[in-house]
Amino acid sequence: MQTNSHLSRLIHDQARNYGDREVLIYKDFGGTEWKSYSWNQFSEMVKKVSNAMLNLGVKVQENVGIFSQNSVQYLFCDFGAWGIRAVTIPFYATSSEQQIQFMITDAQVRFLFVGEQEQYDKAHRVFATCRSLERIIVFDPSVRIDPNDSSAMYFDDFLQLGEGLPRQSEVESLWQSATMDDVANILYTSGTTGDSKGVILSMGQYHAAMEANNKCVPVGENDRVMNFLPFTHIFEKGWKILCLSKGARLIVNTHPMEVQQSMRETHPTCMSSVPRFWEKVYMGVMDKIERSSAVQRKLFQHALNVGRKHNIEYLSKGRRPPMALHIEYEMLNRTVFSLVRKELGLENAHFFPTAGATVSHHVEEFVHSIGICMDVGYGLTESLATVSCNHIGEPFTVGSVGIPIEGLSIRISDEGEILLKGPTITRGYYNRDDLTRQSFTDDGYFKTGDSGYIKDGELFLKERIKDLYKTSNGKYIAPQMIESKLLVDKYIDQIAIIADQRKFVSALIIPVYSLLEEYARQHHIDFKSREDLCQNEQIHQMMMERIDTLQQQLAHYEQIKRFTLLPRAFSLERGELTNTLKIKRRVLNENYRKEIDKMYEE
Repeated sequence: MQTNSHLSRLIHDQARNYGDREVLIYKDFGGTEWKSYSWNQFSEMVKKVSNAMLNLGVKVQENVGIFSQNSVQYLFCDFGAWGIRAVTIPFYATSSEQQIQFMITDAQVRFLFVGEQEQYDKAHRVFATCRSLERIIVFDPSVRIDPNDSSAMYFDDFLQLGEGLPRQSEVESLWQSATMDDVANILYTSGTTGDSKGVILSMGQYHAAMEANNKCVPVGENDRVMNFLPFTHIFEKGWKILCLSKGARLIVNTHPMEVQQSMRETHPTCMSSVPRFWEKVYMGVMDKIERSSAVQRKLFQHALNVGRKHNIEYLSKGRRPPMALHIEYEMLNRTVFSLVRKELGLENAHFFPTAGATVSHHVEEFVHSIGICMDVGYGLTESLATVSCNHIGEPFTVGSVGIPIEGLSIRISDEGEILLKGPTITRGYYNRDDLTRQSFTDDGYFKTGDSGYIKDGELFLKERIKDLYKTSNGKYIAPQMIESKLLVDKYIDQIAIIADQRKFVSALIIPVYSLLEEYARQHHIDFKSREDLCQNEQIHQMMMERIDTLQQQLAHYEQIKRFTLLPRAFSLERGELTNTLKIKRRVLNENYRKEIDKMYEE
């Protein structure tokens, strides 16, 4: 049963419901042992933070910054700030100094909470240029604070300001005065073009989103939910609050690269993720199968075919599988597929919300075939995450992004753009009235920038309108669609399609260097560096053959004719990726102009 309280009181209301039941499972910064907090302990820590913030001087609806990886301290600060009607401004842990300087200044942040050494060092370096900034509070006690930095304090010392809850009566008074019109977050979108913009998210939006998602997302108090995406990401932030409102346990994974090990150690039942996570799972399993014996490969391929027939051809269409097929699937599920899930740490898999980019049909079918329920959806920061999602246990179409949530009005414009209106949609952008006006139609619908269509009640995405390329031959190309088809190849780590105002489609490709090196050694290809590998004709021919196999279903004008393998990955530091790891096409075109032009030489 859901407790959909105002976020200022949610944790305390749930503590009354669940008491000493475990809720947060976590590791200390730099720690190796999993620890936990009960609901009562969670509530007590949130109250301490609320009291400490009041003693620090935080005001009602003041903007408080959080610049950190996922951690329990992050959760304490989010809910502690909401407890005194303050606004939290989450920064990605990978944000650059330039980005945090912009956000601190734009939101006039006085108090900034930071995670580890990297975040503290960046905050310390920009401190002098951020006139509003007064205090830096450091979560990780092992961080080395500059001895000349009088602005910084450790989180444990900050908590002492709230010890004994000296201002709890004031905190409870603020709970009573809190309204649904209060701003909860200003969430700066990373943006693939231009400056970040602060999306205003209100308490009312969260309340409406929790109510709507509760009707279609079956997370419950018996679920163990891995927090893998950054809490800064609206998908993870909304998902975590939904899970808490339903009494689920949260497993807080601090470092994304450790997620698979964390899964094996803690055995989650649910986890929200982006498609790239499942693409890597798919590639890892298929690579392992490729290295197996011929008999094992044949057995697994047969199992996949049975899984696909049972779960996709029948169950996804709302049809009952024939008894013989069901019996065979159950046998394979208990043997072959259970081993795959055990290797992932998903012995008790329930369901896995997935959104944020286009999901490859190959990957979606594979995940369902091995008995893992991938709940594909679609949303934006401006819609407080969910616009639509598959409803667990109901028919769905591979390739759709599910059924729109209740209470949201969706309209498709004459140009094919998805337009949204409803209680979960943002009121606008912080300090950007001009941009707010441009982002809504005259009758109040939000312009998503995505094109799509609705068929039999399900929403289907086509492409980002801004990302559409037009070749010099007048053909329109959807780069994300092509990229999603190729990212399932085990040798491809990153890819950027080039086509705008060009006579054919080309690509910049970041290979999986370790696999490429292994291939080279197996085929006696000499190389001394990644540059040698990427320029080798035999390697190039192998990659072209794999690309041609994957793009057979594309129209001729959509197919990649030439590509360049790059010896170094696209990076945040060079401005080529957003904080959510989406590629910035304009920057790539500038940074790799020479390589791109070379592909179009006659």
